[in-house]
Amino acid sequence: MYLNKVRMAWSAARNPYELHRVIWRLFPGHEQDPRGFLFRVEAEQRGHGRTLLVQSVWQPEAVPGAIDVLAARTYVPSLRLGQRLRFRLVGNPVKTIRDGTGRQNAKGEIKPCRVPLIREEQQLGWLNRKLHGAAHLEMAEICAVRPLYFRKRGKAGKVVMVTFDGVLHVHDPGRLWQCMQDGIGPAKGFGCGLLSIATA
Repeated sequence: MYLNKVRMAWSAARNPYELHRVIWRLFPGHEQDPRGFLFRVEAEQRGHGRTLLVQSVWQPEAVPGAIDVLAARTYVPSLRLGQRLRFRLVGNPVKTIRDGTGRQNAKGEIKPCRVPLIREEQQLGWLNRKLHGAAHLEMAEICAVRPLYFRKRGKAGKVVMVTFDGVLHVHDPGRLWQCMQDGIGPAKGFGCGLLSIATA
């Protein structure tokens, strides 16, 4: 696993819906593989670019004119039962409900749709469920992130995100590492799901 800091030119980063496609360009030769990366936008300067943290199974290669690799290092955290760790996660806490408009899938079933969880206790409950069996939350502060607006096939969309900063205790090192590799929750293509940890 690699942990990378990259800088994306504004011309490549303008539309959030395209971010994950641009990041794929860091990994030539792997375009047909299952997605092997998670990312989080760390800073944005409109008109200039975005700085991202990218966790990947492959070593990145800079893309001239689009993405610079500022730093890259191998990354395999040493996780222990009972370990106390600080963490950060940009997540998309949602629940799935039946589509109220009655839209149906190809089988004639009502399509499910995701709606954001707004209250802090709902968001904390969502994170606890995602970490169940892997880690226990000691505490977490939640900060709303500016909603992410995008266009997909000519239609407008929005992703509601929050940043969780806090402390957790490791219950199952293997399971937590799997959570970190898989990412937590939906909207990974928009920069959600990357769980960062550090010694508390």
